[in-house]
Amino acid sequence: MRQIGTSSALSTCHIHHSAWLPDGPAGYRAHFRGSKRVVGERCYGVSVPGCKDDTRASEATILSIDALEKRYGDVVALAGASFAVAPGRILGFLGPNGAGKTTAMRCILGLVRPDAGEVRWQGRAVTDRDRLRFGYMPEERGLYPKMRVREQLVHFGRLSGLSSSAAGKAADSWLGVLGLAERASDKVDDLSHGNQQRVQLAVALVHDPVVLILDEPFSGLDPLAVVEVAGTLRDLADRGAAIVFSSHQLDLVEDILQDVAIIDHGRVVLSGELEELKTRSSRRRLDVVVDGRPWVPNTHSVEIVDDQGRFHSVVGKDAPVAEILAAATAAGEVDRFAFEPPTLSDLFREAVKR
Repeated sequence: MRQIGTSSALSTCHIHHSAWLPDGPAGYRAHFRGSKRVVGERCYGVSVPGCKDDTRASEATILSIDALEKRYGDVVALAGASFAVAPGRILGFLGPNGAGKTTAMRCILGLVRPDAGEVRWQGRAVTDRDRLRFGYMPEERGLYPKMRVREQLVHFGRLSGLSSSAAGKAADSWLGVLGLAERASDKVDDLSHGNQQRVQLAVALVHDPVVLILDEPFSGLDPLAVVEVAGTLRDLADRGAAIVFSSHQLDLVEDILQDVAIIDHGRVVLSGELEELKTRSSRRRLDVVVDGRPWVPNTHSVEIVDDQGRFHSVVGKDAPVAEILAAATAAGEVDRFAFEPPTLSDLFREAVKR
């Protein structure tokens, strides 16, 4: 027996912002290290002594959508969708194609007006001024293809209210963070899909938002770039940003997100802290390999899951593990035996029942 393990446990658009941050992302980092460099200038979202507009979200602050409804003729895009995200948290907003993710994101950003329900910030209806603190990365490209990369970031920084100097500093900082410094003078059109994706993310970050709404941010990125971008998002969350992103790459994002909201047919069908949802689930993942081949216990209560050619079983959390292990041992040499909480993909399949 080689391994045994058990566990209980719109079209393209731009959102313009108004923010004055003398140091761009560097100032953001400095603030959370206790620096007092930002003094005497308007700097929304940064709680620093001397700042005239002290609105950085506190631990109790929350962004939520409350019973949103939206129809396009006979098509129901949202049917009472609700979820919430707190500062310092990364929420995965997941669902099948056409489930309502993009419509909900556009409602948050004020690009689509819901037929009913509301978007709330700090316990009240969100305002246009609140939305100036949001950063948005659309799934569709929102970049000028013939503009050079650094020039593009400076341009959007200026649109967000930064001075030329501050926009330049912010652009240089994010180009370095996202591994684009050597491509600063290239036209966006000349970049690979993955690097264009990084530029799009830099545009969403250049004005130092307190809320990030990201639609498929990992699309087109190679594995190393995914690690880098994921680290950037965790860093931002550690400093207080509230992050909502959508993705179809569930195995990839499982270790990135902390909270999850799964939407299907316009309604959020499962939401909460990911690890808690796994623990609370009535189902467990059973992965058994005997004599080099997947093995399934002979019981009617087992569900077989084909995950892109890789098979595993799903059983109840109270399944007789000792009896199953004994049966597997009797069948041959047990190479692997794992009885674990469900993965994010397991939770997703169960929630949408497809």
